[in-house]
Amino acid sequence: MNPVLAFVVVMAVWTVSDFVAKKTQSLLSSLFVASIIFLVGFLTGIFPEDLLASASLLALGGVVVGFIIVHLGTLISVDDFKRQWKTLVVGIVTVVGIGVLLWIAGFIFGGGRQEGRYDGVAQALDFVIAGVGALSGGTISVLIIQEAALDVGLTAVAVFPVLIAALQGLIGFPLTSIILRKEAARLKGEYRAGNLATPVSEEVAAVAPSKLPAVLQTTPGVLMVVGAVVLVSILINNATDGILNTFVVALILGIVLRATGVFKTGILNGIDSFGLMMISILILVFAPLATVEVADVTALAFPLLIAFVFGVAGILLFAAITGKLLGYTVSMSIAIGLTSLYGFPGTMILSQEAAKGAGETPEEVAAIEGEILPKMIVAGFSTVTITSVVVTGIIASGIGR
Repeated sequence: MNPVLAFVVVMAVWTVSDFVAKKTQSLLSSLFVASIIFLVGFLTGIFPEDLLASASLLALGGVVVGFIIVHLGTLISVDDFKRQWKTLVVGIVTVVGIGVLLWIAGFIFGGGRQEGRYDGVAQALDFVIAGVGALSGGTISVLIIQEAALDVGLTAVAVFPVLIAALQGLIGFPLTSIILRKEAARLKGEYRAGNLATPVSEEVAAVAPSKLPAVLQTTPGVLMVVGAVVLVSILINNATDGILNTFVVALILGIVLRATGVFKTGILNGIDSFGLMMISILILVFAPLATVEVADVTALAFPLLIAFVFGVAGILLFAAITGKLLGYTVSMSIAIGLTSLYGFPGTMILSQEAAKGAGETPEEVAAIEGEILPKMIVAGFSTVTITSVVVTGIIASGIGR
């Protein structure tokens, strides 16, 4: 496809999605609307499969996602990160909840051997393992499951997590949007009652001194330095065989560099390329939709339905109970749990949309976002990146056994 035409089409889809989100006050999130448009476009053939790749944004997004995560780290203080231990607990328990409920769902698949029912499946537990890895994890978890399944010749199991990864945003985005709207409305009331402190404005925070020399505080200088931090994160990831994930390390380094004054708060704010970088990483969310085949969805429709129903039930039940015990509201707890269905950048976009939809002044929006965003960012890493990779790595060995 012509690269310029592809770029224009992608921008048109995002413009429409953003417009709908604003008109519905984020009841229909921009991510959900864009997902629907791209899914319908790819399934009907209106959009060619190479649309996102031709627009060049897909490759750019893969490069700069680490940059944005470092930037997010500079938005969270060390004290904020310490305060999120409850969020980490809720996220970890959520992944356990998904596993428990999908194990129960395994009995619905038949509870035993599956030869003849689905091609390339040995037992119901195969779907359970693949479902846990895909529902609670990101790309790394899906790859772990695929490799384990293909090693023992289970082709259907290898396809299953890919379909879940491609479709789960269609469930996670609207559910989270609705729930975060409720939490944002509650926080607006808390702010007006004087129970929420007015956050330091972005303009004030941005003037905090940075130890970077002036020559490195230009757009190319900032991108070079942040890129170096991402490279260090990648090296640590490779040195630990992925145990310390690139994005987890990038987030932590961002927090540390802000705390030590090397980076200013919101390191990428104000640079000329930030907006394009944000749009490019959003394209990563929609990339799996281009690979969805109607035949695959039809063949595995029942396992997919069961995985989503029981998986979401596990999220709602375990996240709500755990969060309530730790002093979080039910709505915030469930929103934290639902991050397992999409992770970053959805955690950031949905938080910002909920705050803008509820707040009526810049101060209200900032106060609401300041309460929601740190929890959602940490939640995304606790469910999608940290816990799921460890859990998936352990359970993947059970496929086909």
